[in-house]
Amino acid sequence: MIAIAVVAVAGVIAGLVIWAPWQSPPLLRPAGLVAGPSTTSSVAFRWSGLAAGPAPDRYMIMHDRNVIGSVPGTVTSYRGTGLAPATAYRYRVVAVRGGKRSAASAIIVVTTLTPPISAARWQGPWNVSLKIVRGGADLTAPSSWVESWQANPKCAAGACAVVLSGGINGHTFKVTLARAGAAYSGMFRANLFPCGSGSSSVPDPSTQTIRITLTTAHVDNQAWTASSWAGTMVIFSPDTSDGLNYYCPASTQTAALSGNP
Repeated sequence: MIAIAVVAVAGVIAGLVIWAPWQSPPLLRPAGLVAGPSTTSSVAFRWSGLAAGPAPDRYMIMHDRNVIGSVPGTVTSYRGTGLAPATAYRYRVVAVRGGKRSAASAIIVVTTLTPPISAARWQGPWNVSLKIVRGGADLTAPSSWVESWQANPKCAAGACAVVLSGGINGHTFKVTLARAGAAYSGMFRANLFPCGSGSSSVPDPSTQTIRITLTTAHVDNQAWTASSWAGTMVIFSPDTSDGLNYYCPASTQTAALSGNP
């Protein structure tokens, strides 16, 4: 009888060791990840608390296998900020308790919003195609050609005013363009198409009115930046004469413009 009692007590003790409440239950992987509201520079998501056991000490947030942050174990949501617009980001969550980590959660993909074209920065060098679409009969120059233009400055954040400079038909120009959303406009004077030909030609200062609208944009080094634009340039030249050989009546030409980086 004494032997049977000892075995019984040993069985109870063994059971207490196996099911001792002071042993931490397994650390489950976070689950139930759901996307929250996004902006053009931030994303948010949340997840379910652990289904069993006490709350973890903290949750680690991982992006592309790198730990980028953490939240207390009582928090089950995260917001990432300072992000590029129109970009997808992949996250996983890991629970941590007592120095131990759970398996990583399933991946959640959240995407920042796409800004409007009007928010794009217009900057840098451009290859510009010009084509005379009206009034070309009054010119001796080619009806279409390509120039290199520059839009400055490099905007610090978001869209900003632009100073456009470059060449037109062998002559340089610089003009400040006023901005209204995705549209820019300005006016300058330059001797683009002289009256007459060769060394005997005389300057024919004309007034150029430029109107340009950004047409597409993309993410460039985290910034929402214009990637193409289109517009027109109206060239008005007054009556011009050298008093002897050449007389050029007033004329107006319209050139279609398109720009690509």
